[in-house]
Parts: sequence; structure tokens; C-alpha cells
Amino acid sequence: MPAIISVSEVIPPFEITQNQASEFARELFADSFKDIERLLKAFQNGQIEKRHFVKNIEWFKENHSFEEKNYAYIESAVIHGKEAVVKCLTNPTFLKKNISFEEIDAIFFISTTGISTPSIEARIMDQLPFKPHTKRVPIWGLGCAGGAAGLSRAFEYCLAFPKAKVIVLSVELCSLTFQKNDLSKSNLIGTSLFADGIACALVCGDEVKKEEYCKKAASPSIIATQSTLMPNSLDVMGWELMNTGLFVIFSRDIPHIIEGWLKPNVTSFLAEHKTDLGQIDCFIAHPGGKKVLDAYVKALNIPPSMNEISLEVLRQYGNMSSATIFYVLRRFMEMDIPKNAIGLGTALGPGFSSELLLLRWK
Repeated sequence: MPAIISVSEVIPPFEITQNQASEFARELFADSFKDIERLLKAFQNGQIEKRHFVKNIEWFKENHSFEEKNYAYIESAVIHGKEAVVKCLTNPTFLKKNISFEEIDAIFFISTTGISTPSIEARIMDQLPFKPHTKRVPIWGLGCAGGAAGLSRAFEYCLAFPKAKVIVLSVELCSLTFQKNDLSKSNLIGTSLFADGIACALVCGDEVKKEEYCKKAASPSIIATQSTLMPNSLDVMGWELMNTGLFVIFSRDIPHIIEGWLKPNVTSFLAEHKTDLGQIDCFIAHPGGKKVLDAYVKALNIPPSMNEISLEVLRQYGNMSSATIFYVLRRFMEMDIPKNAIGLGTALGPGFSSELLLLRWK
């Protein structure tokens, strides 16, 4: 089966503590909500300690046009996306030797927080010596589910082309979608939760001689994947496009939806591959928020300890949309996971949708 053999992440330059973000929100929203102090508890209850952004906090106190914000997205996405690609292909933690850009057959680019044509991976290819025939597969609009979906599409590509080496690059600059004049509760919650993140993963097909590259004794092979779209759920999560940019749609019912919908989705997927939840050793969950992680525990009846790595990523980085699951995955891959251990990757996104990956360390 195709395997994930390297993962990298790039931390944006500006760190903002949750206390700083809370004070920023108090200044912005105080005149709009009489119960502002109660609402601001979301900043602490979410258990996020800090987040990272491509702009400093003063930048967000000013008004910016959609054009200006999107230009900043393109500029930062190219700079940090290029760094993530280089780090992934030269990562000494996972690789015995560097992999050249010319060896990469396809690039899957994942994002939902800015718009660019030519797409970001084309702009990066202009600066790095990829071969000109490298296939480009930009995927837009999957939100928090995009990272897991990108790995799934890379898996399918490598099944079709077993000699292939492909990268999945996720760039999510959620902060650049911030709407200073959107005084809704959805925007307040988004301000408490979302952050910027960039990550890249290398996926190789069966006929790649992985022993020449892999430093770790075992790497996660992708056994199977599943994409699921919930009917009549388009208003649960997403963007509303207006003149000044992207306005967040974020239903307060998301944790309750997870509790009722996720378990049958997961159990049927695992049963199809003769596996059950009791056999899962590594739960690689996109941490959409503390309530989302709690909903995983309740819905799937798993011990809270299985969420420890996801929760730690949430504490240190917040919700970086599609990039976040790569941060979680990298921490699992850095551990000495025994051969034949089973992992379940899961992420939820707009639609309302679910992406699942069944992994086995080989």
C-alpha cells in the first residue's frame, strides 16, 4: 500500500497568546454584545494557549480590502509553502537521504483561505526545480477536512501509479480571512479558534524502494479511505463570500452533529475492512476545537487519552484548518510506533463532511 514517509510543518512568524487574542476581541466586540465577558470565556474554555499568524496583531486592527488580504495570502502562501516542500523532501527525522524535486510526479495543493490563479503550487514550481511535467492538483473548499482528503487523493494516485512519489501541500492562512467589521458570534468564536499553518507530506507508491529513503523502522501505509457528505448540511460550516471577502459560517451545533452522525460512519468504514474501534492504536484526529475532540470521545466511546496529541497541537497552534492534521500526524510519525500498529485518521469539514483514513505502520 502507498505510504506516508515524510511530513514537515512551518510555523508562521508571529506568535499571539490566547490572552492577547482575548483582549483584542474585547476591544472589537465589547459594544456589540452586552454579555461580552461571558462570550469571551470561549477563549479560555477552548484550551488554546497560543497561535501563530503571518501578520502581527496590529495588522488586524486596521481595515483591509479583499484585494489586499488576498494579495497577502498569495505572498505568504508561496514563501511558507515553498519552505514546507523543501523541509519535507530533506527532513532528516524521516529520510536517510534527500529526495530531489525532479523525482516528484504530482503535487496536491490544499487550501480554503485564499484565491489564486495560477494556483499556489504553480507559483512555487516557478521557484523550485520541479520537472515541468509534474502533475498539479489544486483542491479548494474542503476546509478542515482538506488535509485528510489530500492524503486520500494522493493514496489513490499512488495506487494508479505505484512508482510515483507525490507531495500533499496544505497552506491555510485563516487569519487573512478575518473580518474586522463582522460583529457576529460566529466571527467571535472564529477569532478564538483559527490560526495559520503550513504543512507538507510525501506519499510514495508500492514500487518505490522505500527502504532507500525511510529512516524510521516503520511508516504509516494507507490501507483505505472514505469520504462522506451529510445530506442537507450546507449551512453547518463554510464561507459566505461578500464584497470584503470571506465571512465564516460556523454552527454551534457541530459537536452535537458529530455525536449523532460520526460513529455509524466510522464503524461501517472499519467493518468494511475487518477492523473495529478496539483495534485502533493511533487516533489521528484533526482538532477542530476542544468541543470537537470531546465529541469524538463521546461519539466513538474511546478513552480521552487517545486525543492527547491532537489536544496538544490545538493548545500550541489552534485550528489551522486543513493543515492541522499534518501537525498531528507528524508527532505520531516521530514516535517509535511498532510495526502493524493501526491508525485512524479523521477530519470533518464543510458540507458537512467527513474524511477517514485507515493506516497501518509497516
